[in-house]
Amino acid sequence: MTRRVGYAAGAFDLFHIGHLNILKHAKSQCDYLIAGVVSDEMLELTKGISPVIPLAERLAIVRSIGYVDEAVPETVPDKLDMWRELHFDVFFKGDDWRGTEKGLRLEREFAAVGVEVVYFPYTMTTSSTQLRKALAALAG
Repeated sequence: MTRRVGYAAGAFDLFHIGHLNILKHAKSQCDYLIAGVVSDEMLELTKGISPVIPLAERLAIVRSIGYVDEAVPETVPDKLDMWRELHFDVFFKGDDWRGTEKGLRLEREFAAVGVEVVYFPYTMTTSSTQLRKALAALAG
């Protein structure tokens, strides 16, 4: 029997219910779930933000989630580089990427190496962006 390996990447900064939902849904669709925790440097490079929680602590948090079999730092901007290292079968992403230029490119690149892209509903009630804004307002 073949084991289906999944990969879900994220900053997982200010860990919230949306993060938990992605990991829970991802684990329900694979046998072994690897969570890629985007490094501080990659967050600054790709999103222009500095995380509130440092990488080592975010990794510790994500590793402690029961749905996650393994958590690794994501230190490269290209998801295909992570695939070359980890050889996962399915890539999980929030559906805010579905139909976007980035999402379509990701689907094409992964299709070329036999990786399925599965989207999950984006949790609208809580986001790291909203939490950042609330923290900034409190710090005032």
